[in-house]
Amino acid sequence: MSQSTESTTESNPFTKPGFIIAAALVVALVAAAVVIFLLPKGQEDAQPAPTASSNSATDSPSASTASAKSVCGLPASQETALGTAPKSKWELDGTMAVPTDPSKVGPGTVGKDGLRSCFAQSPTGALYATANIWAASFNGYAKQVYLELAADSPARDKAVKAINEGKDVGGGSSPKVQIAGFIIHSYSPTAAVVELAFKTEDGGYGALSTSLLWEAGDWKLDMPAAGGGTIRQISDLSSFIPWNGV
Repeated sequence: MSQSTESTTESNPFTKPGFIIAAALVVALVAAAVVIFLLPKGQEDAQPAPTASSNSATDSPSASTASAKSVCGLPASQETALGTAPKSKWELDGTMAVPTDPSKVGPGTVGKDGLRSCFAQSPTGALYATANIWAASFNGYAKQVYLELAADSPARDKAVKAINEGKDVGGGSSPKVQIAGFIIHSYSPTAAVVELAFKTEDGGYGALSTSLLWEAGDWKLDMPAAGGGTIRQISDLSSFIPWNGV
């Protein structure tokens, strides 16, 4: 018998005060993360398959955007896919293990507040960027992600406006989750769609698809204009390339 909605809500750490954000900012990073794990563990009904936002990897941004060199001098790559998990060194960012290779893949820059940025223009760089973006937002830096790691878009403008008005856009304490695997759905030098699988403390799995744009010499989050279509619960990692640091 499945749990009632009431008991699931009471026991779910994602529903605690300080983590849920305003409905008007459902496009925000943490709001997306909340939805994944609000589904009861073992529920087989999934959200729609991952989709890219309007600026997907199939679009054709200008050549000047594609040719923009890494802002911190990291080498670009001609690769367009990852068939196996990269050999990665991992370190903790808050409570989440994240990959790091500062001289080749990134992060090439770590801010005074610990925010990590500057990743290589390559499939591995896009993967590392996605992992570090989510680690930052899960560990209390959602506002910094909006301000520093999001690509120019109306959705970003909305989030920044809310921040400037003093509204809560997430970034409070969050449940502990760890990266468990990945899929790179699409990649070009200017855009990528990366889906990460996460494992919760109780052994459940969730998957989150993220669109990235190469902007100003780094991978930036392409914030969706509306929620939905990128979040799903999974029962195992059979469709993912296993990849984890703990």
